[in-house]
Amino acid sequence: MQKIMLHLWYDQEALEAANFYTSLFEESEVRHVTTIPNTPSGDTQIVSFTLAGQDFMAISAGPDFKFTPSISLRVDCSSVAESEILWERLLEDGKILMPLQAYDHSPSCGWGMDRYGLSWQIMTVPEGQSVGQKITPTLMYSGEQCGKAEEAVQDYMKAFSNSEIYDTVRYESGEGPDKPGSVKYMSFELDGIGFVAMDNGYEHQFGFNEAISLLVTCETQAEIDELWECLSADYHAESCGWLKDRFGVSWQIVPEVMTTMMSNGTPEQIQRVTEAFLKMKKFDIITLEKAYEGL
Repeated sequence: MQKIMLHLWYDQEALEAANFYTSLFEESEVRHVTTIPNTPSGDTQIVSFTLAGQDFMAISAGPDFKFTPSISLRVDCSSVAESEILWERLLEDGKILMPLQAYDHSPSCGWGMDRYGLSWQIMTVPEGQSVGQKITPTLMYSGEQCGKAEEAVQDYMKAFSNSEIYDTVRYESGEGPDKPGSVKYMSFELDGIGFVAMDNGYEHQFGFNEAISLLVTCETQAEIDELWECLSADYHAESCGWLKDRFGVSWQIVPEVMTTMMSNGTPEQIQRVTEAFLKMKKFDIITLEKAYEGL
């Protein structure tokens, strides 16, 4: 099982969006749909899906959170033709943030928001480079968090033992508004999944929020406890397995067994587990297992 995946929050469009995205990429499918009744957001629908061989999760849980460009999905394309086709289909009825055109770092690159508000960066890899991970989550540290991208990545390195920083490019003098030495581009890996982090000194009216979170599945309670201790920095943001780190990025720390419960349980079992986890901040595996068994 993929240990870390992107979790996307929609009003009521999670399944519609998942079907749309899986129609655009090879090695993609909607794997499972679960409805959880009687949550604080009403009946919620959880959709597990795969894009280009990478696992994602989406939820329809009401209008509380909206996507922002603070976290975007970069798609690496092997040719300009591929990037143009994907751009046209993905950005239909969306919004262009940066036009698709040639830049110094890519023969074809663009940034936009799809019809659901999710941000995508479409990039053709330079000649001589191969496409590795097709879709890469990209975290942009702006506003009060600008200048903290490297610090954040170092925190994540400590939280996940199987992690590595691959490449760091810094802003130089004259490349304002970013300060010289801040991060223009940092590629890193957490437990087998590639990410990008960057600082951005422009004035933006958005930041990280719960619309996009990083969901981590854990095998043991000890692992849950350790990640919670490493990452959680806002007691008031802790709820139902969710936390926020000190940079404002949202995480979900979830026991692997709970995924099985919610996928394979009867409606009665799912209801009991839901009632149990709604009372929790950090998940407790033993309590969830007892609820599942009706004990």
